[in-house]
Amino acid sequence: MLCVGYFQRVRWDDLFDDLEGQLERELHAEVTDLRLHEERQRLEKLSLRTRLSNVVRSAGLGGTVRLRVVLASGETLSLRPTTLGRDWLAAELLDARNSRVQCVIPLSAIAGVLLTEEQSLASLAVESAANGKLIERVGFPFVLRDLCRRRRTVQLDTRGGVLAGTIDRVARDHLDLAVHPLGTLRRSPEVLHYRLVPFWQIYVIRLR
Repeated sequence: MLCVGYFQRVRWDDLFDDLEGQLERELHAEVTDLRLHEERQRLEKLSLRTRLSNVVRSAGLGGTVRLRVVLASGETLSLRPTTLGRDWLAAELLDARNSRVQCVIPLSAIAGVLLTEEQSLASLAVESAANGKLIERVGFPFVLRDLCRRRRTVQLDTRGGVLAGTIDRVARDHLDLAVHPLGTLRRSPEVLHYRLVPFWQIYVIRLR
């Protein structure tokens, strides 16, 4: 009887061990599924702007980030981001023949961003609201109005071609460009014509 009771107890112990192991595996699988679900939900809310912001911030203070941005025109630009606004990116062109050419790119004109493996992983980081800056809430029209106020000569790469001139005024969804050759000031004799340019037509603004 002692022998039978011993073997029964052993079998019960094995059964309980199996049940405990199965329960642990099911709980682990449930936690894993929950984490995967939460990660999928987080990724669904992740915007292009947030991922660009994460890449820029990953360099830390004094770091230099190099990006290759593919425009909707098909052109690929190598650049160093300097400022990221609400719906635009300011950068220094790295492959420009002229030194230190600055540009502004509306995010709507970006067809793709070529990242390294390290940058791709950094772009997926959780965004920290505490790191937000005032400039990050500034929209593209505000930047255009500032260029208009400063009377900067600009080159606009647009869906209708390349335009050069000075921004005379900025309306709700378009700007007025006084078209004149690069290297000349905006004087009436130099102005070839005045052109209305919708914002959505602009690929990139190069500051001259």
